[in-house]
Amino acid sequence: MERWIERGLFASRWLMAPMYLGLVGALLILLYAFLMELVHFAASIPGMTVDDAVLGALALIDLSLAANLLLIVIFSGYENFVSRMDLTGHEDRPDWQGEVDFSTLKLKLVASIVAISGIHLLKVFMDVAAYTDAKIRWMVIIHLVFVISGVLLALMDWIAMKGKVMKTAAKSAKAADYAR
Repeated sequence: MERWIERGLFASRWLMAPMYLGLVGALLILLYAFLMELVHFAASIPGMTVDDAVLGALALIDLSLAANLLLIVIFSGYENFVSRMDLTGHEDRPDWQGEVDFSTLKLKLVASIVAISGIHLLKVFMDVAAYTDAKIRWMVIIHLVFVISGVLLALMDWIAMKGKVMKTAAKSAKAADYAR
């Protein structure tokens, strides 16, 4: 009975696979939004100012960062929680694939969110007259919350890693003492 339960629990990881396929759908939606933004950007070239060019480029960068974030979640989430992708030796396989654990995934997610938030904030600063002081203040506060959250997550991972290293060192020292 225990073995059946454990096999059932282990097999339940496949319930996540449709979610990763759904994220591929979200990636397609981002591609559509990127293409629409690119068409809109290109159509505005005749009357474009330098600020318009920078804002348009930032909008495209913003969308590409969001797409990169989705790819990281799709690849590493699938490999960490569902099944390994058997792509060893494939010439286009990203170097980081298969090496992003849950801790690294969290940090990459937060770093991407901070970058996206920072780009959005830069777009706001480029057109500061279009926003109220209160709205800008809240955007800066929200961005700082993302930054502080990222720093705290990194600090927690660092503390956890130090704890594991100290625990391993203590076990090794005990084993050495026992061997003597």
